[in-house]
Amino acid sequence: MIIYRRLVRPVLFRSAGGDAEAVHERTLSMIELVGRSPQLRRLLRFAVGGRSQGAPVRVAGIDFPGRVGLAAGMDKDGRAVLAWSALGFGHAELGTVTARPQPGNDRPRLFRLPASGAVINRMGFNNRGAQALASRLTRDGVRRGNGAAGMPVGISIGKTKITPLEQATEDYLTSYRLLAPHADYLAINVSSPNTPGLRALQEAGALRDLLTAIRSAGRFRPVPIFVKVAPDLTEDALEELLGVCTECGVSGLIATNTTLDRSGLRYGDLQLAGQAGGLSGAPLTRRARAVVAFLAERTSLPVIGVGGIMTADDGQAMFDAGAALVQLYTGFIYAGPGLIAAINRATGDHALTSSRSQSRLQKGESA
Repeated sequence: MIIYRRLVRPVLFRSAGGDAEAVHERTLSMIELVGRSPQLRRLLRFAVGGRSQGAPVRVAGIDFPGRVGLAAGMDKDGRAVLAWSALGFGHAELGTVTARPQPGNDRPRLFRLPASGAVINRMGFNNRGAQALASRLTRDGVRRGNGAAGMPVGISIGKTKITPLEQATEDYLTSYRLLAPHADYLAINVSSPNTPGLRALQEAGALRDLLTAIRSAGRFRPVPIFVKVAPDLTEDALEELLGVCTECGVSGLIATNTTLDRSGLRYGDLQLAGQAGGLSGAPLTRRARAVVAFLAERTSLPVIGVGGIMTADDGQAMFDAGAALVQLYTGFIYAGPGLIAAINRATGDHALTSSRSQSRLQKGESA
């Protein structure tokens, strides 16, 4: 991690005139190129110390080679799906993808806040659409359960911006039908702050209708369904959401998405606090962990912990809070592949120290 932080990251952050989204695109293109070559994938795996993905675990009926995954948002269109395991990830969540292609919000829409170890984004589900992702995964030979990517592949689906809320269910079902054959699990994203009205789908009635329809669509060959929740929900709202998820038979929860809260920003980043969008990274660490703990205490459903995991200790703390798996996004940007290896070493070379983590894993195995 030291080499990345002192040498690689400064070069990356200064490239493309400091445009965070342009740097993201360039980096993703390089990782995608690696994914096209088995030889380059082996070299990358060796170079980053990703020969091991950590300790395997079974969660929601899915066998994961390690507990550290890539969060949605990094690879929306599945461009680098064949490369992520070489970096040490035990799963990758592609997307968020929508039923129709859409450009997302106007640029600039991605901002780094380095003093705070944070990112603000208002990308707005920019993606090429569910059909394009399905076609790409077909070309890459990635289908549910076949292990072609070297790890399970999750796909996050969201609502197309121009689709009215009253038609949201059919919009999600379009993506579900196209992508279910390729996904080891599907994440239902109803918690992004960057699509107007989307978070209203977390309300009990709307969420119940959506999950009931998705469950009906998959009754013959069901795909594990995870629901991704916002960190800004009250405890009462989380209780209500959890009740609906349990009632509708989802396979697990992902906690959390980005936050609208701006507390915890350092002085050097306050000039960006007014930027619209969701905040991720270190300022979200405590809240995301608290939501995971709240959910884990109240359900037997496995929880994937995501939000503010910037160090191996943060990863272990998320497991101690009850997470069965964790996902990285902003921590990966700031710490690089070394963070994956560090968490994998902590969880793979040593037994988890938390009895709550052990209990959570057992629940995941039986889910």
